[in-house]
Amino acid sequence: MAVSWRHLPREARDTLFLLVVIAWTVMPHLSNVPVWCGVLTAAVLLWRAYLALNNAPLPRRWVLVVVLGLAAGLTLWSFKTLLGKEPGVTLAVVLMGLKTLELRARRDAFVVFFLGFFLVLTHFLFSQSLAVAAAMLASVWGLLTALVLAHMPVGQPSLRKAGTLALRTALLGAPIMVMLFVLFPRIGPLWGVPQDAGGKTGLSNSMRMGTMAQIAQDDRIAMRIKFEGAVPPPQAMYFRGPVFARFDGKTWNPSYTSSTPARTELRLSSPALRYEVTLEPLRLPLLPVLDVTTEIGAIDGLQTYRREDLVWEVTRPIHERLRFSATAHIGFAHGPLQRALPLKENVALPLGYNPGTLAWARQLGDDPRYANADAQALAQAVMQHIRTGGFTYTLEPGVYGEAKPMGAIDEFWLDRKEGFCEHFAAAFVVIMRALGVPARVVTGFQGTDPFPVDGYYIVRQSSAHAWAEYWQEGKGWIRADPTAAVAPDRIVRSRNLAPEPGFMAGAIASVNPQLLAQMRAAWEALDNRWNQWVLNYSRGQQLDLMKRLGYNSPSWQDVAFLLIGALSGLALLGAAWAWWDHHRQDPWQRQSQKLRRALHKLGLEALAYEPPRALAAQVRQRFGPQGEALSRLLQTLEQQRYGRAPLKRPSADWLRELVREARHLRRVAKPPAR
Repeated sequence: MAVSWRHLPREARDTLFLLVVIAWTVMPHLSNVPVWCGVLTAAVLLWRAYLALNNAPLPRRWVLVVVLGLAAGLTLWSFKTLLGKEPGVTLAVVLMGLKTLELRARRDAFVVFFLGFFLVLTHFLFSQSLAVAAAMLASVWGLLTALVLAHMPVGQPSLRKAGTLALRTALLGAPIMVMLFVLFPRIGPLWGVPQDAGGKTGLSNSMRMGTMAQIAQDDRIAMRIKFEGAVPPPQAMYFRGPVFARFDGKTWNPSYTSSTPARTELRLSSPALRYEVTLEPLRLPLLPVLDVTTEIGAIDGLQTYRREDLVWEVTRPIHERLRFSATAHIGFAHGPLQRALPLKENVALPLGYNPGTLAWARQLGDDPRYANADAQALAQAVMQHIRTGGFTYTLEPGVYGEAKPMGAIDEFWLDRKEGFCEHFAAAFVVIMRALGVPARVVTGFQGTDPFPVDGYYIVRQSSAHAWAEYWQEGKGWIRADPTAAVAPDRIVRSRNLAPEPGFMAGAIASVNPQLLAQMRAAWEALDNRWNQWVLNYSRGQQLDLMKRLGYNSPSWQDVAFLLIGALSGLALLGAAWAWWDHHRQDPWQRQSQKLRRALHKLGLEALAYEPPRALAAQVRQRFGPQGEALSRLLQTLEQQRYGRAPLKRPSADWLRELVREARHLRRVAKPPAR
């Protein structure tokens, strides 16, 4: 294969290299564009590679117009519009592939290069991860290499030579890039743009039975937590998300009054716990923080407040990575001490749904042991039934509600008894309400990875969890986690259920069970450094840097002046380097100028385009045997400059000897008689 590559024609080789770079650049977008877009682009690139290998003519322009029209129609069919981020990127990917079928001139190649650079930027509209940045860095290098090859029209320069030159050029621009990143005014998060329809979290503003079991198989990072001082035990790490009070028989939704700011006084019974959160993007206008968090530090561009149900809400959905500090209390009580009107919503049940479960609850309430029992005793009785009633905690509980459309909880509680956390939480709340006890479902995350990575405890999407709260007179709301009754390891040791590993992961685990975990921890530590130092580089950190540079009270004007001064200094350094490089880049050219001046003093007209052998012939013709020594020196120069193994620079001894011989010839020689 290597031999075939070396013997390819220059045009075919460069075209194939460019197609590989384009394929690499497009590949990360395959998860962001429709399937037809990836298939069409791959087909076009393979078609162009076939044409290059067979030196076949490019298709006529009408073929490209037809394919472009088809792509536009499919884009409109997929997104119902041609405007927006996803449709725009889809069309850009297709145009990138189609433009390779128009590589008829250097101008077309330059269009492909710069369309490729634009496509590199579009990746950061979807992801700003370290992996995407590394992949796009390789794409930029490949595009720069192709651009260098386009400026080498003669011969067949190697890809290694072009790649080295492209890398050196990029490294020369790196200081300017770093300076602009550090000093350019921070305008929101890096590459931050509104997301059209997305979020990356498993939490939702509603809950249906079975949805969280799917989320539990997602091993991506939801957030990172760094504690100051003692780390709370796993069973205390409940990160509060949406709270659901309304139930229509199938779906749980927030309370009608959930968005009101907190009015009840918290009753705290533990010292303050300070921690730092790096939260990945999510589509909800809330912060999943420790239960109960009493204070959250300032976040650029967002206002925060704590709601009546202890959920921390923000002014808009979160579509970028956030980093903030917070203060929590693990020991607490909250909620009204006496039954009040707002609690009425937390007792309501839809008519006609789950009659079997309601009958079971009435039977429990009629038991003489619980005739005068309070809410806490009833909750313990339900928990005991979960422990001893043959229930199973599983990631694959199946679909509930198909066999009994009006009795999904009946099917779980009385028949199959297999479920995930939301099945247990929903059934618990329905039973408590049937017993007349106010109760609600709380969702969020529970627990972290057992060991910190780079000082941060990792909360994954697989830690998404649902639990319950019930109201006890004189105490307020009390947390109850039915999952702890059936799967205590899930809560006490944060041991999430995990799906079966894939082939590669299973093979690695069979050789070294810890290797996969160590590899993942190393990558996540590196990714965390990227998040902290690059993606979360904020205006506050920029001003802190100015203070370390000696500014007492830095302002944006100071940042601007420092940036202008630094860029001006770099520009002067660049000009000095260019002047120096101009004088050192081709030593043969400088020596040729000295040679021509020396020959001019001998009365010879040494033109710039004449090679040394032509000058040697002029010397022999004008001076005869007296100029033989100078002619031999010029012939030596010819061999050194244009021989099979040319020298990088002429010998200093050769130059001194040539100048000495030219001066001697000017003194003693006379032109031969004509």
